Amino acid sequence: MKTLQDLVTEKSNIVDYFYNDTISQYHKSRTSYFASLIAPEYTNWRDEQRSWRETAVLFDQSHHMPVLYVKGKDAKRLLNYLTPCTFENLSTNRGKQYIAYTERGHHVGDCVLHYYGEEEGFELISGMPVLNWVRYHGESGDYDVEFRFDPTTPYSENGKRTKYRFEIEGPNARAILDEVCEGGFPEIKFFHTDYVKIAGCRVQVLRHGMAGHAGAEISGPFDEMDTVRDAILKVGEKHGLLRAGTRTYYSTPLENAWIPYPLPGIYTGDENQAYREWLSADSWEANMQLGGSLYTDNIEDYYWTPSALGYEKLVKFDHDFIGRDAIAKGLEGPKRVKRVLEWNAEDVTRIMASHFEDGPLYKAIEFPTAYFGWPQADEVLSKSGQRIGMSQYCGYNINERAMLSLCGIDEAFAEPGTEVTLTWGEVNGGSRKAHVERHEQYQVRATVHTPPFSKAAREKLRAVI
Repeated sequence: MKTLQDLVTEKSNIVDYFYNDTISQYHKSRTSYFASLIAPEYTNWRDEQRSWRETAVLFDQSHHMPVLYVKGKDAKRLLNYLTPCTFENLSTNRGKQYIAYTERGHHVGDCVLHYYGEEEGFELISGMPVLNWVRYHGESGDYDVEFRFDPTTPYSENGKRTKYRFEIEGPNARAILDEVCEGGFPEIKFFHTDYVKIAGCRVQVLRHGMAGHAGAEISGPFDEMDTVRDAILKVGEKHGLLRAGTRTYYSTPLENAWIPYPLPGIYTGDENQAYREWLSADSWEANMQLGGSLYTDNIEDYYWTPSALGYEKLVKFDHDFIGRDAIAKGLEGPKRVKRVLEWNAEDVTRIMASHFEDGPLYKAIEFPTAYFGWPQADEVLSKSGQRIGMSQYCGYNINERAMLSLCGIDEAFAEPGTEVTLTWGEVNGGSRKAHVERHEQYQVRATVHTPPFSKAAREKLRAVI
């Protein structure tokens, strides 16, 4: 079987291969069948975006996120060794954001982790690179563990998952949850869990929240999905609840400032060769689809660190873990940090205007999400033209009336209000990717903001000051 290592050896420039010749597993899984499971829009993405700020929204996460179940007497030891996250506060009534890194301190992936006790073990939700990383180390190391992989719906054998998963967000979310949950919605701390009953079904709730609202992620047996969803929609109707489609769902990172699926830092280093040999040439990691203005022969220029992703606060040095020394050194600085870029509106409209007049044609900006790579990688420049960061996720947010992107930027240029430039469009008139049209690059002015981005929050802060 051909492996990722075979590709790395065979390709004279792995960046060029990912930039021009691959189709990501993310895009492959978005088949016509997937569109029949969750509509792109149930009303329209603009009203659906507004609903999470003004009323309430229901997201369906039941079909697109792979899940890995891990149990056995060494499950906790394995997972603890693979992450800088502490397990000192591990509990069956709280979720954890789980992250993993290589020996050199490069990000591999992240997911949400639930712990169900010694017998049932762990549930790792979403993030194929980190799920693969865990499976490899569990299978190749001296660990007594069992794995069960639950693929996304398009890849499941019978079109079913183990669990459904919904998310309710918005200012009216609490009122909906209070009414739909038998006995009312319990008081739960942020990112803690509890169990409730909805329409007679036992449901796990994870206290969540976007834009400062008391939302929740709910999950339960897949066969009960329709019953629970219908009950929520019935109660939610009088509270202005809108059901969100995929176009809206994939625009949420712009507001909550989570950077999805960074390129895993596994393509270099002899210490990662055995892992690359374990991964097939059909794997997620072997089919990354780089897109954007950042083009360099060095694949490590696309790697991420904990601070660049805003995960510095999750790193705890209370245990031994892969990448411990490298991460400790990297956090000393100089380092990159996570920021939100607000694109200059005049530059955005200038790009759009190029499609209606003679002259240069700039890369089209799709709404609401504008990324055309998986992952996207756009260079961020200082006023002097120095490359100071990498922007990944970009799109439009109607609640802010703004074009935004999420980036890792050098600390020296990270002060809120700093003016930078983002290069929009690919080199040499565009890559060979079939969905990328021929175009010219454009230098977009942008302003640095701390995440999450919210004009309302900034105005409230100014009023207090």
